[in-house]
Amino acid sequence: MMGHANIQVRRADHVGFAVASLDESLRFWVDGLGARLVRTGEMGGEFLGQVTGAHGARVRLAIVSLADQTIELLEYQGLDRPSAPAKPFDPGFAHLALVVDDIDALLTRIAAYGWKAQGTPQPIASAARAGTRVIYAVGPDGATIEFMQPPLVTATTDPTS
Repeated sequence: MMGHANIQVRRADHVGFAVASLDESLRFWVDGLGARLVRTGEMGGEFLGQVTGAHGARVRLAIVSLADQTIELLEYQGLDRPSAPAKPFDPGFAHLALVVDDIDALLTRIAAYGWKAQGTPQPIASAARAGTRVIYAVGPDGATIEFMQPPLVTATTDPTS
């Protein structure tokens, strides 16, 4: 086994999604979920090819911020794209999980942006997150977000007070 001396992961920086349309994705993230647009830009050339393996491509990108999370949206241009997006259960697939206050209202709202719940929200049955309702929603590009609604915490009255 290799040694791990002097290797330290300091923090997570951002999560990224490849998107078919940057404009439509921004509409969802900013208008639909309330993210703040931080910046937009473009890149390409040798840098992009060496970093991502997308040789010959150009990328339009946007950075948004939502719930203290930085999200990078990347519209790759000049490459062949797969005809069908990956599925949430395919090896290597990733998703972002967001905690929300009202999962049912949120699912109704995001449907207007082409996002589809994969079923109905289900409560976690046991352990530390028991009672938290969860659902995966998949966007038009195949990106997946898991929405989580913790159970309401109600104040209890102390009978001795």
